[in-house]
Amino acid sequence: MAASQHTDAPMISLKNVCKSFGKKHVLKDLSLDIGKGESLVVIGGSGTGKSVMLKCILGLLQPESGEIYINGQQVIGMSPVEREKTLRNTGMLFQYAALFDSLPVWENVAFGLMQAHGVKRKEAKDIAIEKLGLVGLGPEMANKNPSALSIGMQKRVGLARAIATNPEIIFFDEPTTGLDPIMGDVIDNLIRDCTEHLGATTLTISHDMESAQKIGDRIALIYKGSVVWVGPAKEIENSGNPYVEQFINGDINGPIELDILKP
Repeated sequence: MAASQHTDAPMISLKNVCKSFGKKHVLKDLSLDIGKGESLVVIGGSGTGKSVMLKCILGLLQPESGEIYINGQQVIGMSPVEREKTLRNTGMLFQYAALFDSLPVWENVAFGLMQAHGVKRKEAKDIAIEKLGLVGLGPEMANKNPSALSIGMQKRVGLARAIATNPEIIFFDEPTTGLDPIMGDVIDNLIRDCTEHLGATTLTISHDMESAQKIGDRIALIYKGSVVWVGPAKEIENSGNPYVEQFINGDINGPIELDILKP
């Protein structure tokens, strides 16, 4: 995505966010900005705080301290009504698509349009079919049951749902998990094309380095609840950062401690 799309005021801003579960400190003074129209990918191993960070942004978890802004609005401490209004301009692709088996494909795609935006069924179905087309699925898919689809097709339906309301912000949670490399590549390309088409700001959680480099303008590496490196995706191979080098090379030795090696 072109850098000219970005403005000085970030679309999403986290400042010194801390979140603990009992004695376990998951996020420690985590700070991160995502510019308007930017695609940022957050990478890191399991248990480093990526999903907890996303849940804090979405309001599913409350941090103990810090600030989180979406489009200039402080979302920590917002009432449920205010938060719902703020999140109405967002889309989400869940890790395992999270489709409703009781609804046909088109109703899955149009769910947010009808529930949150009050769009009538006929118009919503037309929009759903249009969005399915953007992810490479024809109108004949509209009335199918999600359980009849492959994992790759379910991800495409999930992506169509994420972009159905033309959101300003889209969150992607491990979008290529469970996919073979070819379908993973297809999803990466669709994510990039769809978000560029919308001009949306995107935050992707991933542990897949190839995927991160394809869809991200910038990449941030989280370790033990803090950002240890952030920079342009094209510079990650030559970052000179020991955390990044260990992560992308899959080395056992380095500053990242592997829990598996602890006695």
